[in-house]
Amino acid sequence: MLRTMISILLLIIFAVEIYLTKKPSRWPGLVLPFMFFLFSFIYPLSAVNFGDLTEAIIAAIFSWLAANIPTAVMLAIYFVSRRRTG
Repeated sequence: MLRTMISILLLIIFAVEIYLTKKPSRWPGLVLPFMFFLFSFIYPLSAVNFGDLTEAIIAAIFSWLAANIPTAVMLAIYFVSRRRTG
């Protein structure tokens, strides 16, 4: 049940991104990637410190990179969709 709800939510987000990308102006299509990018700065704050400062910094960097996966997906949808619409 939860997996189905998450899948539906993701499909809705992808559909909204495609819809915004097909607008004549390029800015609406960048709203969702920008929001995901801003939210990605929250994740390193929850990185657990298992030892020294170096390990904490590495954990924060990997956490930030993992949190930016949705940003990369949204930007890929944006660029592919904009290329097709001209």
